[in-house]
Amino acid sequence: MRAISQDTLGGPAVLKEVEMERPAPGPSEVLVKVHAAGVNPTDWIHRATGLILGRPPFVLGWELSGVVEAVGLGVTIHRRGDEVFGMLKYPYGNGAHAEYVVSAARHLVPKPPNIDHVQAAALPLGALTAWQALVDTAGLLPGQRVLIHAAAGGVGHLAVQIAKARGAYVIGTASAPKHALLHELGADEMIDYTTVDFATTVRNVDVVLDGVGGEYGPRSLPCLRRGGVLVSIVNHVRDLDVERYGVRAEEMLVEADHASMEHVAELAGSDRLHAVIESVFPLADAAKAHQRGESGRVTGKLVLTV
Repeated sequence: MRAISQDTLGGPAVLKEVEMERPAPGPSEVLVKVHAAGVNPTDWIHRATGLILGRPPFVLGWELSGVVEAVGLGVTIHRRGDEVFGMLKYPYGNGAHAEYVVSAARHLVPKPPNIDHVQAAALPLGALTAWQALVDTAGLLPGQRVLIHAAAGGVGHLAVQIAKARGAYVIGTASAPKHALLHELGADEMIDYTTVDFATTVRNVDVVLDGVGGEYGPRSLPCLRRGGVLVSIVNHVRDLDVERYGVRAEEMLVEADHASMEHVAELAGSDRLHAVIESVFPLADAAKAHQRGESGRVTGKLVLTV
């Protein structure tokens, strides 16, 4: 099979198309013929630094959509020929940037028939992150107020939609040119972070989702009501002075999870959740996708087609 691999850490140029042996599914696993796979910040961070994976060689990619090619011992929820999508175990289940990949069967769910493989591949990692941050960690309830930083980003624009589907009032930070998009996605208020200081204008929110990092976490604490929660997906926040504000702060790493993926599939299948896709690249152009992602100017998601 074809795959995108690397022998050393570095810039996008280290990525190369190689021929690899097709894997076989073990017990409770399925082999998926990949039709499309998402490209995310964690991909180019791992490519450059190794981060959690360590030294290469390795094949990146954690979210995908495709067709089940074979099932391993004990698998009952998928059959050969099923269209599925989902996220591989993070971080050590990587390998979606290839023609075939093995996944735990319960990390995948049926692809809704109303969306194509490119759309499906753009959802899992970002939508699971948003769902697990807003629902599982923060316990977001109808009528609550949520502040989403980087609201037009890969996770943020999906978090806006999930929060609205939960009946929340959504405030998003983004540059002014992205406000029209956020309005279409359902955001109730938009803040241009280039001209307005959110830390002095936003108050009494129940949840803050921080996808920026740096000083955004500490500066978000005054925005919360007492009893509120800051969830960071990019930064260490456990040492913040939360007692002063009567709030809590959580740092979260996304997990592959069948129940959460079912919620994502239900929202996508009912047209209440969709990924904004900026660019689609063929598998062989993975390096170009990484270059685009690292530009810092991406709105929504990048996808590879296989």
